[in-house]
Amino acid sequence: MTETTLAEKTLGVLLAGGLARRMGGGDKPLVRVAGRPLLDHVIERLRPQVAAMALNANGDAARFAPWGLPVLADDVAGNPGPLAGVLVGLDWARAQGAAWLVSVAADTPFIPPDLVARLHAARGGHPIAVACSGGRTQPTVALYATALAPDLRQSLLAGERKIDRWTARHGEGRADWPTTPFDPFFNVNTQEDAEAAEALALRAAAAP
Repeated sequence: MTETTLAEKTLGVLLAGGLARRMGGGDKPLVRVAGRPLLDHVIERLRPQVAAMALNANGDAARFAPWGLPVLADDVAGNPGPLAGVLVGLDWARAQGAAWLVSVAADTPFIPPDLVARLHAARGGHPIAVACSGGRTQPTVALYATALAPDLRQSLLAGERKIDRWTARHGEGRADWPTTPFDPFFNVNTQEDAEAAEALALRAAAAP
């Protein structure tokens, strides 16, 4: 299966439904890194890899209007975490007729350009493939068969909140990336992380 075919069949959801407590609240995807919001960096890297994207975020969707993406709010009460964002993404992708959805945290500005292709290659017959870096799983960056949506909804309503526990129950492939010269799944949780991301972005821009 070619990368073009994968892109035609795979949609993406950017997970931005968290409360950003470690940054004092607000929207982490709007934090500026190298002169642009984090969201710009993530969209720029994911857009060539998928047929379409949506953003999982709660609250007033108008604040994300400049990006022109569908904004999908959690529909399971109680701030159940990123699994709720995966669920609304799966439902949205199924409605578009897509068989696959890739989820990416909206605060990971350096996701690899071969993310979707490598996750598909790593599936090995499983309905899920999870990204890893340096041998450590990155639960919010994963590929899912959209047929899993009903099971995920049932699991969330039963109280499941751990991504890795739910994915392990279905079986998963794993694709691993090196962490040098930096971790491609570096994510911004604190102001210190934002400063580190700024330095990495500027270094990458200056590289030949």
